[in-house]
Amino acid sequence: MRFSLRAFFCLTIALPALAFAQNSPSNETSSSPAVRFHVSWEAATPQEYDIQVTSTGSARYVSRNPTHPPDANGVRDEDYVLEFTMSEANRRKIFALAEQAKFFDGQFDYTKHAIANTGKKTLSYADSGRHFQTTYNWSENSAIDQLTKLFGGISSTIEHGRKLKFLRRFDKLGLEAELKGMEMLAESQDLAELQIIVPMLESIANDSAILNIARQRARRLLALATQEAAGGIRIVQ
Repeated sequence: MRFSLRAFFCLTIALPALAFAQNSPSNETSSSPAVRFHVSWEAATPQEYDIQVTSTGSARYVSRNPTHPPDANGVRDEDYVLEFTMSEANRRKIFALAEQAKFFDGQFDYTKHAIANTGKKTLSYADSGRHFQTTYNWSENSAIDQLTKLFGGISSTIEHGRKLKFLRRFDKLGLEAELKGMEMLAESQDLAELQIIVPMLESIANDSAILNIARQRARRLLALATQEAAGGIRIVQ
């Protein structure tokens, strides 16, 4: 039987997504200070994603492709939902940058001249006494730019992790190319929160049925995840 990547994703996330939709946010999520990042860009994949992290580190990721047509089997993309705990380093960095950007109270979009569209982005901050948000395509503000790159890196890590899961089951020979691409992204600092996909990387690294070169790449990414977890916080002023 032949499987499509989209069909597999729908199969593996349908139940978690349904549970997410039916359960109301926890008291912690609704009462703790929170930073949220949302992107909408029809030309990209995923076309939309949303990441919310609270001051306690609890985080939620949602991605969707609302205008993608159904696949050959008539299956449409379902929302993908993942709840995880943000690393302490990135949690602290996110809230420090939010404070540096005045908790997004203001206009941060670059308007001096027309620039390429890279999607509509919204950053928001909420706590018991404040609720601010700002929407932009690109910002020259350093804190906004760093948050955009960090949240984009988190989305990239999660989406590549999803693809690894598919390839791990249905196309082991495709793992090496995917992991090579991930190593290149990691070198350019376009992946973040690698700890999210550590279990998948470990399963690849320890599977003797997978090509050795792919296993070596998985081990290198695991080493980068360890470095990221142990690394300090760098905020550009």
